[in-house]
Amino acid sequence: MPVARVCVDVPLAHLDRPFDYLVPAELSEQARPGTRVRVRFAGQLVDGWLLDRAELSAHDGRLNYLERLVSPEPVLTPEIARLARAVADRYAGNLADVLRLAVPPRHARVERETAPPAPASDAAAVEDPAAAGQAGAVDEAGAVENAGAVVEPGAVEQAAAVEQAAGVEEAAAVVQAGAVEEVRAEPVTVPAEKGWRDYPAGPGFLRALTDGRAPRAVWSALPGEDWPARFAEAAAATVRGGRGVVAVVADARDLERLDAALTALLGTGRHVALSAALGPARRYRAFLAATRGRVPVVIGTRAAMFAPVADLGLVAVWDDGDDLHAEPRAPYPHAREVLLTRARLGDAAVLVGGYARTAESRLLVETGWAKEIVPDRSTLRARTPRITPTGDDPQLARDPAAASARLPSLAWDAARAALKADAPVLVQVPRRGYLPSVACAHCRAPARCPHCAGPLALRSASAVPACRWCARVAAGYACPQCGGRRLRAAVVGARRTAEELGRAFPGVPVRTSGRDEVLRGVPGDAGLVIATPGAEPVADGGYGAVLLLDSWALLTRADLRAGEEALRRWLAAAALARPGPAGGRVVVVADGSLAPVQALLRWDPGWFAGRELAERRELGFPPAARMASLTGTAAAVAELLDEARLPPAAEVLGPVPAPDGQERMLVRVPRSQAPALALALHEAAGVRTARKAGQPVRIQVDPQDIF
Repeated sequence: MPVARVCVDVPLAHLDRPFDYLVPAELSEQARPGTRVRVRFAGQLVDGWLLDRAELSAHDGRLNYLERLVSPEPVLTPEIARLARAVADRYAGNLADVLRLAVPPRHARVERETAPPAPASDAAAVEDPAAAGQAGAVDEAGAVENAGAVVEPGAVEQAAAVEQAAGVEEAAAVVQAGAVEEVRAEPVTVPAEKGWRDYPAGPGFLRALTDGRAPRAVWSALPGEDWPARFAEAAAATVRGGRGVVAVVADARDLERLDAALTALLGTGRHVALSAALGPARRYRAFLAATRGRVPVVIGTRAAMFAPVADLGLVAVWDDGDDLHAEPRAPYPHAREVLLTRARLGDAAVLVGGYARTAESRLLVETGWAKEIVPDRSTLRARTPRITPTGDDPQLARDPAAASARLPSLAWDAARAALKADAPVLVQVPRRGYLPSVACAHCRAPARCPHCAGPLALRSASAVPACRWCARVAAGYACPQCGGRRLRAAVVGARRTAEELGRAFPGVPVRTSGRDEVLRGVPGDAGLVIATPGAEPVADGGYGAVLLLDSWALLTRADLRAGEEALRRWLAAAALARPGPAGGRVVVVADGSLAPVQALLRWDPGWFAGRELAERRELGFPPAARMASLTGTAAAVAELLDEARLPPAAEVLGPVPAPDGQERMLVRVPRSQAPALALALHEAAGVRTARKAGQPVRIQVDPQDIF
């Protein structure tokens, strides 16, 4: 009798393997690999995924039958099953956890709907644009063929393959998904990709995609770049080559822009978007459209990581340094690593794009696994706004108070000039709220809650101090150090900044964009926009001035990625300014000698990423090394480490305090021993779950936050 190998939805490490079940005769035709089933496991009915079928089982004992088939729809493709296994191994996790992320919950009504007919051939649906100006093509190792000419500076050079241990390792991630409705496909004629000609290697990269090859590139976007249009052009080139595309962005605003760009370029019905913001029916409908091969392009947030696109030819991620790309659920994978793994397993092209560059993407370039797509210096100078720090010697000579002023005279002058020219001004403030932190006006000691020691804050000018942790009001607060009762601002939030600037520029519209309300765009006339990082709206025609305030709040965070994250946020805001020749200005309130500020002034994220990678390599931090974080009670963490057969070069660091009375240990190994570390931790976790250990331990491989 046929045997089905099933992954049961029981996320226990010692049960992380397929189990054999007999297939009843009445289910023999419909119980295909990839379908959902119900099985009896340890006396209970549980869900499962049918991984494959066999004629015989290696198990000598008695086998149970499949209880029932949940749906005949094969929602788990072989490619995604391999990817799920890879991410589980990469992150010391369980296959069941990954599959729960990969496959959205079933929606029976959507499955019963009559699907529209599949569109015409992908390669024929998008006509080839004029190829004028395209010089060279990226070969399958990610290099550019010169087409008879000398490669320009910054172009992608020919690269050899590198060892897997030095390149990109196996990973995958997903989260909940959403979708747009399926609509009728309309073949369109695509115009020439003029935007990519600003990058010497850009046309060759697109030509390689059209030819069906697999180039791998790290793209540094120009200031003011219409990156959704560039992504859409890369997707169109891949579709012309007869292959599919998966593109991932960090948030809903970026997804909306990319969705509009793809619709304008490819027409309707050529792609779907997966987003957690949509309901279960629309999300599952889009997932089925991809599973059934009815659309060649899937875009989305983390939801798109496991989108089952047929014949995947390109994976793309925008702004891979955004922490929204990190999955907060076990086994905690990162979107960038997922896409790189899919590219390696499926021989697909890679496009990692952004204004900034992470140390991880820099490592791809240094090892030769991927090549750079960067603009030439003349184009960069023409497109970059004029960027000025307030803390260098010339500025301090003219304005000695600039070293301590929150808004130095240089920033005021830039804002006045932009408003006088009827241009909008963007002010980036790292902290939201009114006064998120206050201190004693006499001794400057931080004001703390008398009950829980949390920081006190003011929600408005007329509000009384309240704790940000327990929300208790501290109306009668007295400083425990000096007895003072007056408070002063320690940290100024976006709403207080908007209030101050509104008084300074009467009659000028003031808009705020942050957690409570994120603006999509603003008019191109005079106005002030105060935004927190990541919530900056796009202005029609660009901003006349961009002011980057409170740089210390970003640079002094106790985080390995503090400098990298500060530069990423600054570049994202500065990219919204008009070019320098058109009057665009950026003022950063920081010392010009700092490395992140220097990278901003020169608009050279590659240099800063290389510097970061070199420092981390010297100190043994990711991505130069592989780290695992173990968080739990002291006894539970110690028990897991005792059971783990760690690699010979493993270093155990810690413990350090963790929230809720727990502790945290770090295990560091060279990159070459990363698979052995993940296996050792997974096996040790299996020993504990088999013993029914009461206290869990959270295992995170390469966590975003190390400190």
